[in-house]
Amino acid sequence: MNLIIFASGTGTNAAAIIEWFKANGKARVSLIVCNKPGAGVLNIAEREGIPVMMIDRHTFDDDATVAALRAHAPALIILAGYLWKIPPALTQAFPDRIINIHPALLPSYGGKGMYGGNVHTAVIAAGETHSGITIHYVNEEYDKGNVILQAHCNVLPGDTPGALAKRIHKLEHYYFPRTIEFLLDNMEA
Repeated sequence: MNLIIFASGTGTNAAAIIEWFKANGKARVSLIVCNKPGAGVLNIAEREGIPVMMIDRHTFDDDATVAALRAHAPALIILAGYLWKIPPALTQAFPDRIINIHPALLPSYGGKGMYGGNVHTAVIAAGETHSGITIHYVNEEYDKGNVILQAHCNVLPGDTPGALAKRIHKLEHYYFPRTIEFLLDNMEA
């Protein structure tokens, strides 16, 4: 089974997913889609020999992009640190086949502008005692798709956004590949 990963940043979740499926052979990442020249995920793609498709706001939802993605016959499209909203052309072309990971317990701390350090800063400022991750399906609204899995961690007294981020990343790297595998194992043809 083929997987497509969309990523905009360093690619730590992409790397965890690639390694997981290289080890068990149940699927393979056949394409990395990126919107940010110089993103760390591009180095991972090069090291792993995975083709890259660079996109921009003008071509993101055109017919050629949808056709290029369909050519890879993805079982799932995975957003792993991807910051742009997915356009309706893609959600309609791949219904219930696009998933995202969010570094908070949705529905709290989701929506436009709520990513990475912004989320952790907001969680700490609100005095939350726990945070976590949400893996969910992608629809036409930011962070509003059906939840697949949530995992929790404590917010500790004196936490900084960076310290909380480290615990969140551990949850992401553990649960995201395993959740993808679960979805693949239970997917209807």
